[in-house]
Amino acid sequence: MSKGASISGFPEWLPSERVVEQRVIDTLRRVFELNGFIGIETRAVEQGSSLLKKGETSKEIYLLSRLQEVGHESDTPIEDRLGLHFDLTVPLSRYVVEHSGALAFPFKRWQIQKVWRGERPQEGRFREFVQADIDVVGNGDLPAHYEVEVPLVMVSALEELRTFGLPKATVHANNRKLSEGFYRGLGLSDIEGVLREIDKLDKVGADEVARLLVETCGANVAQARACLALAELTAANGAELAERFDALCESQGISRDSDAYTLAREGLDTLAMIVDEAAKIRPGSVIADLKIARGLDYYTGSVYETFLDGADSLGSICSGGRYDNLATQGSKRYPGVGLSIGLSRLVSYMLHTAGAHASRVSPAVVLVAVWNEADRAQSNAIANALRVRGIAADVAPKAAKLGKQIKYADRLGIPYVWFPAQAAQGDEENGETAGDEVRDIMSGEQQSADIKSWEPDTVYARQTVSLKA
Repeated sequence: MSKGASISGFPEWLPSERVVEQRVIDTLRRVFELNGFIGIETRAVEQGSSLLKKGETSKEIYLLSRLQEVGHESDTPIEDRLGLHFDLTVPLSRYVVEHSGALAFPFKRWQIQKVWRGERPQEGRFREFVQADIDVVGNGDLPAHYEVEVPLVMVSALEELRTFGLPKATVHANNRKLSEGFYRGLGLSDIEGVLREIDKLDKVGADEVARLLVETCGANVAQARACLALAELTAANGAELAERFDALCESQGISRDSDAYTLAREGLDTLAMIVDEAAKIRPGSVIADLKIARGLDYYTGSVYETFLDGADSLGSICSGGRYDNLATQGSKRYPGVGLSIGLSRLVSYMLHTAGAHASRVSPAVVLVAVWNEADRAQSNAIANALRVRGIAADVAPKAAKLGKQIKYADRLGIPYVWFPAQAAQGDEENGETAGDEVRDIMSGEQQSADIKSWEPDTVYARQTVSLKA
C-alpha cells in the first residue's frame, strides 16, 4: 500500500504493537476461562432488521453492498440488507436463539472479535476495533446473582492488565428500572429519550443536558432538575442508597404507593444488592452511580460503565448491562447480562500513554545462520530440532555475510544466533567438523552448543511486554 493511503479510524498495529495487543487478548481469555466462560465467534454481518432496532448506534451501522448493486440499494429495504455488527451482544442474542437446542443454560460465553461503527474517529476511538465481551444468558429466567458475578469477573480481568500500564478500574452501576420509575413518578413519558440525554452528562455537562431534557423530552425545568438530582445521588452502601433515594422521592412528591415508585424500588433493591455483594468479595470495585444510563435501547435492568483512575479523557472503557427482551423465540425469552471492553482503546492507551512495549518483535529465540544456500537444509534441520524441544527458532533469509545475519536477528530482537557446524579448515576430506556454536547477541559471548541439550536463558526465551522506565 502506498504511503499516505491509511484510512482514519481503521488502526493497523505495527508488529511490536501487535505483540502488546495479543498479550492483552491472551490475558483476558485466561481470566474469562478461569471463571468458566466459554469462547465463541460469530459472523461479522447481521440482518438490518436486527441492527436497526438498537438505539442511537443504529445511525452508525455500515451496510454492505456488492459492486454490481451500487446505486440500486434503494430497491432493497434496509431491514433486508446486511450490515456489519456494531457490538457483540446483538449477534450473541441471535446465536443463542439459533443454537438454543445445543447450548447448556445458563450459557456463559466470552467473545473477542472486531466490530464496526461509523462514528467520528478520535484518539482512542476507532471505526474498526476489537471488543472483548462476557455474557451470561438464561433460558426463561436468569438469577440476579449473575449481575454481581459479571462485573466482578471484568474487574479481575482489568486488574490483570495493570501489568501493562492500565490504572485501577472501578465499575459504576445503575439500574434502568430505578431510573424509569423515578422519571415516570415525575410525570415524564419519553423514558428512552431521558435516558439518552442523561447518558450525555459526562460529555456535555448538566446545563446542556437540562436544556436537552426540556427541548427534546417534554420535561419542564423542575422535572429536568429532578432528573439531574437523581443522577448526582451517591451512596457508600445499599442502605444509604435506599435512604437517600426515598428522601429524593419524597421531595419530588412521588408516592410510595404508586406504580412508578414500585418499579423504581425494584431496580433500587437490585442495585443495592449488587453493590453490597460485590463489596464482600472485592471492596470498592463496584459502586452505585445513578447517572449511568447507557444509550442502547435493549438494556432493561442493571447497567454498568467502567472508569480508570486518572484516565478521565478515556471515558468509560467497559460497559454493559442486563437485557431481558433482546433474545426471544415466540413466547420464550433468553434474558442476559454482560459487559464489553473496548479492547482497542485500552491497547492504544497502553501503547501511547502507559508506554507498554514488547521485549522483541519476533517470537523466535534463535536465528539459525546459513553458511551458503547449498547448506540451507542443515540449518532447517537444526531449527526444526529446536522447535520440537519447544524453542522458537527461525532461519536466516539469505546466506549473507555473518554480520548481516546477526544484524537481521538484532533488528527483530532475536537474542541468539546459531552457527551450524562446518568442516574444519584443511580437514574437509576427512569429514572432521567443528561443533555447533551459539552467540548471545546481548553479551557478544559465543560458546559451543549441543542441539539436544542447549537451553536459552529463561529471561531471553520469553517474549514479554513491559513498561518504559
